[in-house]
Amino acid sequence: MHLYIALVGISIPTIAVFGVALLLRKTMDKDIATDSSIGIIAAYLGITAFPVLYNVLKEFNLLNSDIGRMALAMAIIGDVLGVFTVVAFEAGKQGETGPENALWYMVSLVVIVGFVLFCVRPIMVWINDNISEGFPVDRSYVVAILLGVLVMGFITDFFGLAIANGPLWLGLVIPDGPRLGATIVQKSETIMTDLLIPFSYILVGSYTDVFAIAGVEWSNLAPLFTMVLTGYFTKFFSTWIAALYWQIPFRDGLTLSLIMSLRGQIDVILFVHMMDKGILKIPGFTLLVLMTTALTATCTPLISILYDPTRPYMVSQRRNIQHNPLNKELTIVLCIFDTPSINGLIRLLDISNASLYHPLSVYALRIIELVGRSNPLFIDHVNQEVPHIYRWTNTINSLNCFQDLREFVRFQFFTSVSPKKSMFQDICLLSLEQDASLIILPFNKGGIHNHAIQTVNLQVLDHAPCSVAIFVDKGLLPSTNIGNSHRQYNTKRKFAMLFLGGADAREALVYADRMAANPEVSLTVLRFFSHNYLGDNEEEKKLDDEIVTSFWVKNELNNGVVYKEIVVRNGEETIAGIQAMNDGSYDLWIVGRKQGINPIFITGLSEWSENEELGLIGDFVSSSDFFGSASVLVVQQQILRA
Repeated sequence: MHLYIALVGISIPTIAVFGVALLLRKTMDKDIATDSSIGIIAAYLGITAFPVLYNVLKEFNLLNSDIGRMALAMAIIGDVLGVFTVVAFEAGKQGETGPENALWYMVSLVVIVGFVLFCVRPIMVWINDNISEGFPVDRSYVVAILLGVLVMGFITDFFGLAIANGPLWLGLVIPDGPRLGATIVQKSETIMTDLLIPFSYILVGSYTDVFAIAGVEWSNLAPLFTMVLTGYFTKFFSTWIAALYWQIPFRDGLTLSLIMSLRGQIDVILFVHMMDKGILKIPGFTLLVLMTTALTATCTPLISILYDPTRPYMVSQRRNIQHNPLNKELTIVLCIFDTPSINGLIRLLDISNASLYHPLSVYALRIIELVGRSNPLFIDHVNQEVPHIYRWTNTINSLNCFQDLREFVRFQFFTSVSPKKSMFQDICLLSLEQDASLIILPFNKGGIHNHAIQTVNLQVLDHAPCSVAIFVDKGLLPSTNIGNSHRQYNTKRKFAMLFLGGADAREALVYADRMAANPEVSLTVLRFFSHNYLGDNEEEKKLDDEIVTSFWVKNELNNGVVYKEIVVRNGEETIAGIQAMNDGSYDLWIVGRKQGINPIFITGLSEWSENEELGLIGDFVSSSDFFGSASVLVVQQQILRA
């Protein structure tokens, strides 16, 4: 589908512009009227450059969206065709002075491309393969590659090829992803974005002269203006019609058409190249710059208005633990940011008490930051091969070992490689597609990636199509005995559940109830009431009473379950009640995040909170000031946003 829409969006505007140019050839400037010049302008109007789209989509946080992925795939197709177009254009320009020049151009092109593919590429692969994981790239390699950019630019210019081709080809043969590709990006990004790109725009500005347009007759610029306008309109409508034909929703198709119509820095560089080749003069160059600026300034805000990447996650169906049908497996999306956290997550799955009537279906998603490449990846380990640099074999082996010992747990594995800003989209999308009831996120308190993980957690909490649990692992949950399927512990695992009311507390209680069904678990539930029922929401209280009553009736004869109540007047008494209960013997504290909590319970506590994603009470019981070293599970019930 992507291929067909891309080909339609490229071919129709190219043909339309070429046809209009042939009709207006007699009125054109002689430098534009040649076949090669008309061809390069027509091709430029039909092709949207990948680097242009990438920057815009990254700015709008659309890289991981359905439309973003489709646009990037189509742009790559366009760039491949664009490379052949530039080669044909350069050969045509060389051939205008003699056919032998076009022949030598093609020979030079084949020699240099062969040198890059069969000499430079193996060297780059060797360097990348010999970098030990966790160690930096040798500085001499980095310096040599950066100098190689200048050398390749000189060689291609010396042989009559466009000077930009050399650095482009060198970049294409450098292995992407972590290690070499990421290091080159890191070392060159500052000088590129802060120095070279601003100077390139200064160069463009020095060529641009608005008053030059007024100094020439409009009849000289009208053919170029007509060609560009034809290209813009046919590009937009051909992409839109093709999208509708392939049954892409109306609004999404419109957004895709706007995205594929965007222009940017690559197009401006092409204008400068046309100036160097004598195709454009100052008035024509200025006209193209102004039209490009106007088009992008018009399309960009429309994209942000028309398309919300979080809209698919706004579901109206109940997808949570509380409303998960009886005797149906509980579907969980388990998010793994770093492999050391996997032991705690395995223990959490173990105490979730998978059984014949309550099996677990777990979709384990390894989340890796996108570095050293532009295109995000989402890999299904069953249907796709995982690139070597993104494999997490040891973690998968640990989870498979756990699955072998737990008859009613089933795993499927996925890998997401995406920018920090859009990691949450892959988590939410996988949850939506797999009809998950719960997303489990790790809490990386004090870790080197703490801020990034905190941002992702908050975004998931805001947009998740199901319930979310954040697990603060302090390492003191009794370890699962992987070597023996018959677990034996000297004492029961002691869990405490703080019920402060509201949707999140109800969801947390249902999860705790699931754990309490395990005879090796001792659960204490502490429910809070406000003095004289001050601040209570009657509707929420009825729902709370209903679920607490159901829980107690179910567990009345369970000696491992203790139910207590406490009356408090403010946040200080709430904290005192929790402190009085805490004797340091608990292995896990379970709390609701914040939905529906009576504000009386947390009066005066807001200034204590450091971690918004945990809520006020969750942050308190997970803090270093809280006695004991128990892990904490903070639960948020699905928020219906539709």
